[in-house]
Amino acid sequence: MHLDDLLMRYFAAHDLASVPAEARAAGVERMLVDLGLERDRGARFALWSLLYMLDEAPALDVAFPDPADRDAARNFMDLLAANEPDEGG
Repeated sequence: MHLDDLLMRYFAAHDLASVPAEARAAGVERMLVDLGLERDRGARFALWSLLYMLDEAPALDVAFPDPADRDAARNFMDLLAANEPDEGG
């Protein structure tokens, strides 16, 4: 799954800043439903990753039954955190 494809599928836009709040909430809701139904590990990870970046992701133990997938998600979270600008500086 590509980010652009996910954005178009769930938000009908390539730029989330252009998506009205109601449409964003509806897209997130559809993503959460699809995450719960998805059985492909890669697709689940892609959905969860976008939800995480939108601050809407479910807890790791809920999203990923496999410990290796939880570790991959933690690594993803760490990578994003390492690229955030420092608050103090």
